[in-house]
Amino acid sequence: MFPGMGGRGGMNPKKMQGMMKQLGIEMNEINNAEQVIIKTTDGDIIIDNPSISIMTAQGVDTYQINGDVRKAPKALVILDEDVRLVCEQTGASEEDAKKALEENNGDLAEAILALSS
Repeated sequence: MFPGMGGRGGMNPKKMQGMMKQLGIEMNEINNAEQVIIKTTDGDIIIDNPSISIMTAQGVDTYQINGDVRKAPKALVILDEDVRLVCEQTGASEEDAKKALEENNGDLAEAILALSS
């Protein structure tokens, strides 16, 4: 067994903190966080009840986040001007134009083709 190691091969947390401090590494916790949201082009990654650790080494902060992860897909936004354009091009009602846009992921050309056929 190596000096400073516990009976199961794990290192004593206090000795670990001391070694990290000697190496210029500092660890801190954020204790009052309720939620972490990571925004991506495909949607949001939401982490509820997060446990957040911040490790600072050589002036760089590294965040470690654990918690209850869920994904929220990006909401499709249909603009009024797109609905009007589809109506003008096809003669469809606003309701039908919006439905066609939703069914075609907001693609104007596909919505117009769908209503024209």
